[in-house]
Amino acid sequence: MSELSHLALPGATFAVRVTPNARRAGLELAGEVIRIAVTEVPEAGRATEAARVALARALGVAKSRLTLLRGATARDKLFRLD
Repeated sequence: MSELSHLALPGATFAVRVTPNARRAGLELAGEVIRIAVTEVPEAGRATEAARVALARALGVAKSRLTLLRGATARDKLFRLD
């Protein structure tokens, strides 16, 4: 996983592209978008929650500090760090 702790500023927003049901979990910074591959299936918000956990781990913050602003059922999501 990438180390993104330098981006962990209160109020910062993160554009995320999630790839559910991937063979291998991973996270990479591609320009201004963070690409997260999760092994969870996109049902009942499980892939979104797995993406939240992966992003929080990469930022070095608690997952409860990340708020989903947009994209609950889409691959493109926007998170805010509180």
